[in-house]
Amino acid sequence: MDITQIVAELKAEQTRLNQAIAALEGLNVVPSPRRGRPPMAQVSQPAPTKAQQAAAAPAKRKMSAAARKRISAAMKKRWAKWGGKSAPKKAAAPAKKSTGRRPMSPARKKKLSAMMKARWAATKKAGGKTL
Repeated sequence: MDITQIVAELKAEQTRLNQAIAALEGLNVVPSPRRGRPPMAQVSQPAPTKAQQAAAAPAKRKMSAAARKRISAAMKKRWAKWGGKSAPKKAAAPAKKSTGRRPMSPARKKKLSAMMKARWAATKKAGGKTL
């Protein structure tokens, strides 16, 4: 074997080893945290019990009777200031759009009815097969 060929093969082996080492070192690096919503695997937790929900929920505020009266009086005053003005009335229902067809005359209805009855009779006579 030629020495230059052996050196070339060793250098090629060395580059392959360096690439393998770099790849393995890359696996060791901790990735930066993801932005956005976490995957479902990280989110899935057991649903809290009612007792846990009650303990975690803040207590509801209750309004005193005096505060309710003050607010009621202020609203009544505001409505009185409006002077009984009502909200704008709804517009009248829009007129039905015409379909562009004229109404059918009774004679035409009678003629179409007779044609359909004849067609159904022929279908029934043919044993249910359509024409």
